[in-house]
Amino acid sequence: MGMPMARQLLRAGFPLTVYNRTAGRALLLGGDGASVVESPAEVAARSDVVITMLADGPAVDAVVLGAAGVLSGARAETVLIEMSTIGPDAARRLAGAASARGVRMLDAPVSGSVSAAESATLTTIVGGERAVFERARPVLAAMTARQLWLGAHGAGAGMKLALNGLIAATNQAVAEALVVAETCGIDPAAAYEAIATSAVGSRFVEYKRDAFLRPGDGPVAFTLALMDKDLALYRELGDAMGVPLASVAAAAAALGAARASQGDDADIAAVAEDLRQSVGNGLRSGRAL
Repeated sequence: MGMPMARQLLRAGFPLTVYNRTAGRALLLGGDGASVVESPAEVAARSDVVITMLADGPAVDAVVLGAAGVLSGARAETVLIEMSTIGPDAARRLAGAASARGVRMLDAPVSGSVSAAESATLTTIVGGERAVFERARPVLAAMTARQLWLGAHGAGAGMKLALNGLIAATNQAVAEALVVAETCGIDPAAAYEAIATSAVGSRFVEYKRDAFLRPGDGPVAFTLALMDKDLALYRELGDAMGVPLASVAAAAAALGAARASQGDDADIAAVAEDLRQSVGNGLRSGRAL
């Protein structure tokens, strides 16, 4: 997600300084006109707004709080936009550490697919001070079509977990419906069209069509391992708040089974392939035999 979003900033005319833990990816942006540096601290030293988009909480801690991290190089009143999926507790902890250095932070994860990042049609969901949100909004608007301010620090991060829980539950329901249709002898493509055009059709259902119908053929948009990590955070949040998350628990169990059979780096739609294999009824790769 970070690569196409960074390119949107360049297209909007923002001067961009980049760092990536895998240096080669940053160099790709260097070819597009970004300045490539060797540490997050250098990014912060050159920037009024710093954006982080990373895989998990430990990676965010290393990049933001490390010895050569963002906060070691940032000036007072720098805005840090943290766009990773880390949960509200971690977002509030980072906001506190940023504030102690005079840095203003927003937790602002995004909702949408890689293709939405490439077309700047993502939605960003934001927690933090409203005035800081308004100050950073032109930057957010360069990368996203909608910018929703939801409240104090942690609001964006909490909403992101809720949305990913909804995606996981939808993903599981689509997989089950598709495999049931296939076992009834219905052509998978026809079955998927019925799902996509039904009352529960959605943008998610539409853009996952190829992943469900042609597993393994296209690029992976959201890995099983990353979604499993997000659901663990969401279930922890639900437990802390006393909110039972039954559909998420079921989706998490299915994700765990799919990771074992399909691998951590398979797309989340691979839960359907795992279900096909576990049914043992002659289904293979989405085609009725």
